[in-house]
Amino acid sequence: MSKIKEILQKKGPVFNSVTPDTKVLDALSIMKSENLSYVVVMQDAKYLGIMSERDYTHKIKLQGKKSESTTVKDIMSSDYPVIGFEEDLQRCMVLMNVYKTRYLPIFDEMEFQGILTMNDLMREVIAKEDPSKPNTHG
Repeated sequence: MSKIKEILQKKGPVFNSVTPDTKVLDALSIMKSENLSYVVVMQDAKYLGIMSERDYTHKIKLQGKKSESTTVKDIMSSDYPVIGFEEDLQRCMVLMNVYKTRYLPIFDEMEFQGILTMNDLMREVIAKEDPSKPNTHG
């Protein structure tokens, strides 16, 4: 089994998805309840992008918009590099560094599978260095 697939299985199913018409404030509530820094934007089971804390900070707070009336589609990011199950973890770190992102959407063929985060990669590196430490997800 690929390392990327193993990481996704440890994380479990995606519960932090919203539609593009979701109000930013509602998306932030989901992020808080799931203790995550992003939500996945989906429409009719199709991946559209991610709304992150950074999107909120840069496109709502710094531009003086209102999170109660702005929709997720107005601030989400959809230009992340995409990876597959067979991607090497080292390459994932390089992609995150080059694209200055904390998130990589994962696809199997053309089907969205989940998000690999910087925290997921850090947990893997730490677990390799000290196998006695538990590898929890989040």
